[in-house]
Amino acid sequence: MFGPIKPVRRVYHRLFNKDKVFVRAIAGIIGSTPDNLRLYKLALTHTSFARQQLSGKHETNERLEFLGDAVLGAVVAEHLFKKFPYEDEGFLTEIRSRIVNRESLNSIALKIGLNLLVKVDTAGHGMRHKSVNGNALEALVGAVYLDKGYDTTRRFILAKLLKPHVDLHNLVNTTANFKSKLIEWAQSQNLEIRFEIVKRKHQGNTTEFTSEVYIDDKPIAIGVGLSKKKADQAAAEKSLTLLNIN
Repeated sequence: MFGPIKPVRRVYHRLFNKDKVFVRAIAGIIGSTPDNLRLYKLALTHTSFARQQLSGKHETNERLEFLGDAVLGAVVAEHLFKKFPYEDEGFLTEIRSRIVNRESLNSIALKIGLNLLVKVDTAGHGMRHKSVNGNALEALVGAVYLDKGYDTTRRFILAKLLKPHVDLHNLVNTTANFKSKLIEWAQSQNLEIRFEIVKRKHQGNTTEFTSEVYIDDKPIAIGVGLSKKKADQAAAEKSLTLLNIN
């Protein structure tokens, strides 16, 4: 009479324990126990995984990523505004972009172990997107914001992401000429290299430039800056990283 109940209980017990492990993992990352667990599960569900698991309409972390991007940008902007009271808008914008760019967020996500929690397509299609972990980090910020509010999210970003994992002093004082280094490498390999400004975005009294690096006419990386020179440097820096050039 009661035979079929036991397997159901075992399944429920496994799911409950799995949730407990997930809660502990999230709490360890954000510094507080999550209330709305569904938000965090959604934040760590990549589009490729949702498409694989479900048919028809499905939810992914893209909306939370959109929200988290805005909240993260606001917190970082406020932090820089207070830390550098005598620097101009151009300086603040450039440093903020270097902190929240995709490579930086991917790196931070790996350091806090977020990659171990992200759900992607088991066939590996999700991992073709190099920004999976960085996007998940933005979505996590969005989840914390909806679950805990702005003040808790701000403390999480500053205490758990920026201070331990972003060397702000080094970031501000980096003067390496990445473009020259990349050009020298290309010449040593007998490769043709060129930098091309592919986009100009006007924001008030400033113009944001996007530069793209081509090696033997193959696009390698893009960079953004408030001058052509800075955009080229950013693109060159990313290219050096992608090509594993020390």
